[in-house]
Parts: sequence; C-alpha cells; structure tokens
Amino acid sequence: MTPPPGNATDAFLPGPRAKVAGAPSGPLVGLTFAVKDLIDVADIPTGGGNPDWPRVHPTPTRHAAVVQSLLDAGASVVGKTVTDEVSLGILGENAHDGTPLNPVAPDRVPGGSSSGSASAVAAGACDFALGTDTGGSVRVPASFCGLYGIRPTHGRVDFTGIAPQAPTSDTCGWFARDAGTLSRVAEILLGDPLPTTLPSRLPTRLLVATDAFGFADASVQAALAPMVDRLASLIGHRQDATLAPQGLSVWQRAQRVLQGSEAWATFAPWIDTCNPRLAFGVARALIQGSMMSEAERNAASLMRIEARARMALLLPPGTILCLPTTPFAAPLKGLPLHLLNPLRERISCLTSHGGLTGVPQVNLPGATDQDAPIGLSIIGGVGTDFDLIRVAVAMER
Repeated sequence: MTPPPGNATDAFLPGPRAKVAGAPSGPLVGLTFAVKDLIDVADIPTGGGNPDWPRVHPTPTRHAAVVQSLLDAGASVVGKTVTDEVSLGILGENAHDGTPLNPVAPDRVPGGSSSGSASAVAAGACDFALGTDTGGSVRVPASFCGLYGIRPTHGRVDFTGIAPQAPTSDTCGWFARDAGTLSRVAEILLGDPLPTTLPSRLPTRLLVATDAFGFADASVQAALAPMVDRLASLIGHRQDATLAPQGLSVWQRAQRVLQGSEAWATFAPWIDTCNPRLAFGVARALIQGSMMSEAERNAASLMRIEARARMALLLPPGTILCLPTTPFAAPLKGLPLHLLNPLRERISCLTSHGGLTGVPQVNLPGATDQDAPIGLSIIGGVGTDFDLIRVAVAMER
C-alpha cells in the first residue's frame, strides 16, 4: 500500500523494511537507527538511489563497518533510506525513488543526498540515522530538517562497506534530534569516549566567518544572530575572521573539480558496463566531471593545499569557527531544473570546505527563517570532532 502524502515512511525504501536487531547489551541498547542506501546491510541489496546500481553490485553478505559497530553496541536497524541518486545531489529529490518528506517543512525539500536518513530522524521514525557527506550531504539536510548532524574528520570513521563517490572527500556521518544522542553515537564510531560530564575543555576562542555570513541571505544572518551570541557567551572570546581569503566561490570551484573528477573515475566503469538510467542532473554532473582537464585538476589540488593551510592557521587547538550551514532555508519541492542549479551552486559555496580540507563540522539546529529550519555550523581543526560535540551538548543545555 502506498503511504499517504507526508507519511514518515516516505523516508524509507519501498518494500519490506530492512530490520536487524542489535546486541542484547551495550551502550546503545534501546536506540534505533536507519541506514542510507549507500551503506551495506547484510543480505539487503544496496541500491545507491538508482534502479540499475544493483545489476552489477551483488547483495552484500556482511554489514558495513559502521553498521556492525552500532549493532554490536546494542542499537537496532529499522530500515534503509532513500538517497539522492549515487549520492550526486544536495536537495534530496530522487527521480526514481521520490522526494522524502521534510517533516518540519512539508512543502520544502529535505536536502540531500542523505535525504531519507534526515527525514526519518526528523519524523521520529528512529533515534538516529547514518548518512554520507562528500560535498554537504549530511550538513545540508541537517540544516533543512532542523537536526544535529556531523561530518567527522575525513578518514576518522571506517568507510568499509559504503559505496564511494569521491574518496578524498567521502565521509560517513549521522543525524540526531538531540545532542546527547549525537554524542552517544560518536562514542562508538569515533573511538574516543566522551566524558560523562562537561569539563573545562570547551574551546576558548570563537571565530565568526564574516565572508560566509555575508554570503547568506540577510534573513538567515538575522535568524542565526541569537545562536551566535549564545555560542560566543559559552566560549568566552569572539573574533571575526575570513574563512576563504581567495573567495568562497574559488574554494567551491576547486572542490567541484576534484570531487567531479573522482566521481567520474568511480562511476565510469559502471556506466560503461551497465548504461544505467540516470536523471538529467546526475548525468550532467558526471559528464562535467569527465571533462575536467589535467590543468584544472592540478590547479584545484594546489588550492586544496592552500585551503588546508588556511584552516590550520585559523583553527589551532582551542579555537572553533562558526558559519551558516546553508545560505538559505530549504527550497520548495518540485522547482524547475533551470532554478535548481543556481541553488546547488550557492549551497556548495558554504559546504566545499569540508571535502577540500577534511575538517569536522557539526550542524546546530535552533533557528528558523520563513518558518523553516536553518542551521548554524561549528567547525574545528582536524581531529577535534569531540570538541565540537561538547559544544553542541553545552549549547543544548
């Protein structure tokens, strides 16, 4: 039976739910989670958001490392969730599986490509959900759906058993409705226990990325201002800073070249073998990736070195930086194609630093613009994931 419009099951793949019970004991007993359809659950086909992906990708016989770790800790899988096609999307609309509900803004997109995972958590269908983030695929839906969401330091979470897109940028993150759950999952997946009480180890210096705030809609800047003030009072020292001296759009272009080139290298053998059905926007992105020249890739690689050096300079131990997660709230569903690409380009100007530099980032919910959620992000230096989580917990109190 097709669920009625707006039903929370829109987040999950059609057909019988993938359900796997967790271990009978462990720190996550009693919690349930959903799994993006790029992440393997044993004996369930991994569809990748495309009907032709399973034709040449056999059904996995074991769980992805992240799924197994969570099951071992006592959490239970309640289903596989819709993803943008082969993770090449940022708005959450899939031409094959449909658009998952944004439960807090039903007339708007949920954000992608971890759209179904965000939708399931926001609808209360599970306690947390796994997603992947290459160019913003956890951060954007977390902002649009009013959730906590984390993109961990690149390489910190085991990516075994997850379909890649662009390996130098791919990460596995997760969503939760509260910071406590976000931190409990982190204790399992990040391998570094979080103290049960908040110590005086919170960062002591907050940078406000003025170029990123200036890039966002004026209404978003106003909506996030109270959260920035609250964050500054928590940290104790506030200072304005420029995130990308070369320009946010310059960083975005470098990330697009690197990510697009790697995505083409990842998917070209599948396309050659399978000639899959692809939505126009996905096919166009892959074609653009195939056309990147060696000179463009070399220039982008040099910009990545510059961006990483800039981030290391800005974010020594004890310092975090905040910025709008997205420049606007979730767009309306069903917009025509000619309006979508400018939106994607503008969003990626505020998310490209993740894949380009590999730093961790946490979206903090709590603001609205035009009656829809909008998130404030905090980022830290490489390996400071738990510093950000401690701030998220403190902000929630």
